[in-house]
Amino acid sequence: MFSSIRNISILRATTVAAVCAFAISIPGVASADGLLAKIKKDGKFNVATEAAYEPYEFMKDGKIVGYSKQILNHVVADLGVNLNQLDLPFQGILPGLLANKYDFVATSVSINAKRAKKYAYTRPVGTNQNVVLVRVKEDRIKSSDDLAGMVVATQLASSMEPVAKEHSAKLKADGKKGYGDLKLFQAIPETIVALASSQVDAVIVGSVQAAVALKKRPGTFKIVSKLGNPRYLAWVARPADKDLRDYMNVQIGKLVASGKIAEWQKEWFGFEMDMPSEGYLPEGAQ
Repeated sequence: MFSSIRNISILRATTVAAVCAFAISIPGVASADGLLAKIKKDGKFNVATEAAYEPYEFMKDGKIVGYSKQILNHVVADLGVNLNQLDLPFQGILPGLLANKYDFVATSVSINAKRAKKYAYTRPVGTNQNVVLVRVKEDRIKSSDDLAGMVVATQLASSMEPVAKEHSAKLKADGKKGYGDLKLFQAIPETIVALASSQVDAVIVGSVQAAVALKKRPGTFKIVSKLGNPRYLAWVARPADKDLRDYMNVQIGKLVASGKIAEWQKEWFGFEMDMPSEGYLPEGAQ
């Protein structure tokens, strides 16, 4: 009998050990060291980007380029791994991160309270201010209040969409007409095309993108007003992967301290931006 009990105990121990070994070998199961260690071990960093936000990140000659790309290339070189960068529509990027479709999001994501409770933001890589962009010969719209009754466009699922909706609601609350219509486009360049072709009367867009439009099409557009508060733009990790987020913060901090970030900002934007190392996250952030 004792021999039988001993054999059962050995069998159980062997089974437990086998199950544990099998679990460790399953692809996608993170090691105890965290995602950063796994990326270094695998030698591959899977990153999602929406390459339609010039000059932060955009496509040129079939490749992703821009200010953010320079920062990312520096980080990847420090990691010593291969970069697998995916160009994806913005609307699905953050849900895809939570679904473990890639390791990280290196696209310009606005920091807001709702997102900060679901995702782990890095420190800011840049800033942006919402502005109202119109055609240069437009004389009906001189301020944001003049958008009452107008057809306005912005990007779908962006931080600008709720700002536009709130502004239209405020106009109504003040006894004026709200927007005649709010058209939502997949990408910012599409809103600029719609404005140029008179499909819409005005576009609510970031100051950086407005500057690009003014530079590329001189004499076509003008900025008539700011709308809302300036916002910080950052990259995003899963809340469980704060080791990766913290590593990114260290690398961004080094680039700020060395003056490299300021140099790249002048190269791509023509001016330096506020780059805080603290106080940029809302209460309750990951």
